[in-house]
Amino acid sequence: MREIFETRSRAQFPRLAALLAVIALGLALRRFGYVADLPFIVVKYGGSTLWGAMVYLLVGLFVARSRPAAIAVMALFIAISVELFRLYHMPWLDAFRLTTAGALLLGRVFSLWNMLAYAIGIAAACAFDPARWTALRPC
Repeated sequence: MREIFETRSRAQFPRLAALLAVIALGLALRRFGYVADLPFIVVKYGGSTLWGAMVYLLVGLFVARSRPAAIAVMALFIAISVELFRLYHMPWLDAFRLTTAGALLLGRVFSLWNMLAYAIGIAAACAFDPARWTALRPC
């Protein structure tokens, strides 16, 4: 039993490290993107792409034994659901969306382009999933 836990932890650590790196990159892009004179499209949709990658890595942490394609489908379902949820308006929900946490977690405005950016981020995270490479490496 201990062996199974150690193997799973060893495989999940790179995914957790990648998740933290993606979150840091996304926050840095939103905070310093315009200051660094990056174009609007890079800041806006780069952040959405990183958000999609974050969702993939989070789902991957919870369903670690699933195939990467299955993780990607679950992540895409979650990302599209969150985007569609932006079409739902309630005063308390709209007030939360105006906060920094609400904007980062739920976003403010519905956009089909965001869904494309999420799909690209999820596909990239799936292709470069660190747990995938850890599993291929001999013990």
